[in-house]
Amino acid sequence: MDVKLKRPLNELDATEIVSKIAVGEVTCEAVVRDCIARIEAREGVVKAWVNFDQKRALDQARALDRAPARGPLHGVPIGLKDTIDTCDMPTEMGSPTYRGNRPRSDAACVALLRRAGALILGKTATCEFAGSAPPETTNPHNVAHTPGGSSSGSAAAVADHMVPAALGTQTGGSILRPSSFCAIFGYKPTYNTINTMGTWPAACSIDTIGWLARSIDDIEMLTAVLRMQAPQPPRPLSRVPRIGVWRTDLWNTAQPETKAAVEEAATKLGKAGATVRDIELPDAFTGLHIVARSTIGFYERAACMASAWDNQREMLSPQMRRYIENGHKISRDEYVAGLRRLDECRALLSGVFAKFDVLLAPCVPGEAPKGLDATGDPSMQAIWTALHTPTMTLPTHRGPNNLPVGIQLVAQRYDDDHLFACARWIWQKIGMPEMVGVRRSR
Repeated sequence: MDVKLKRPLNELDATEIVSKIAVGEVTCEAVVRDCIARIEAREGVVKAWVNFDQKRALDQARALDRAPARGPLHGVPIGLKDTIDTCDMPTEMGSPTYRGNRPRSDAACVALLRRAGALILGKTATCEFAGSAPPETTNPHNVAHTPGGSSSGSAAAVADHMVPAALGTQTGGSILRPSSFCAIFGYKPTYNTINTMGTWPAACSIDTIGWLARSIDDIEMLTAVLRMQAPQPPRPLSRVPRIGVWRTDLWNTAQPETKAAVEEAATKLGKAGATVRDIELPDAFTGLHIVARSTIGFYERAACMASAWDNQREMLSPQMRRYIENGHKISRDEYVAGLRRLDECRALLSGVFAKFDVLLAPCVPGEAPKGLDATGDPSMQAIWTALHTPTMTLPTHRGPNNLPVGIQLVAQRYDDDHLFACARWIWQKIGMPEMVGVRRSR
């Protein structure tokens, strides 16, 4: 029998849900019912979901309640960005060209989640083909502002307590930017950590699947499952972290609230005992966001969209048509030069991370912009996506309009577990749990 809790079950983190279901304190059905209640109350204004079926969700929950524990995520509801294939519901890419599209099988990440006992609650809204033409989703902190994109619905649903965690994808800044705008944790793993089979490609040499959640522990547990590992207890740091502060060549484009977030975080972490030093990276890193987006991103996007361009061009948004047109203007030599530039910078990072555990960098230019016609500037996140490094945003600050502003942590490639440990230490020193997600009184 379900126990009366101080807060609704939809507000629990995934790790809490796992532990309470395991000991019989709550049922999978009860958790899903509270998620449904929240969606019914708020979806009319937040518009986070594009495919949500209450009956299917409850049927999954009841089946899990009748069965032995399937795995480490037994009963955890998960949202999926609607560029990720599911065999039991449409995958429509945020585009009319894929309206009603029914994949024959799950994406690899979805199959692994189901194997671990997760419950797929539904599909979350995405910008068209994970690009920049936004869906109708609003920011749950202020519906007049963008939630960011392209993982718009995933961020909004998690922030608004509709689901504890959701998968997104990032080619520029599509996980970290909406996470920062919506005051949740966003994590983009080392490139190719999570298998992308069954996920719509945007720029194949950069595309990365990652998590949007309300706790670091959740992200670590969920990531273990998608790496085909058994989740382990969080690992503490053996010493205080060495933190390099790189303001990037985009610092002059940052709003005062982002500059304050980075500077205040650096000061507080130094006072908490961390070794904190300002650093400058070599000249090769200057303008890297342009290489990532305007060379690699556009060129590879044009190839991914060849069929739609040739056969359904009139159904594409103006934004997507501009992307593809720009890609057609890039020569093969320019593209290869961009790839070599990224290879050079990845090699240079080895020397940087020999001296530092993580880098602290700006995540977003500032608060979420007002209006729903665009999803914000991805430049500050795109640098690291192109470099294949694991990155995480922490919801540490608010701006002048009381909207969230996150900081960005970066680790060396393949050191994702070390990033988790450093992020947890940093959050314990400067984080304010009451800032995560929307205020519970809403």
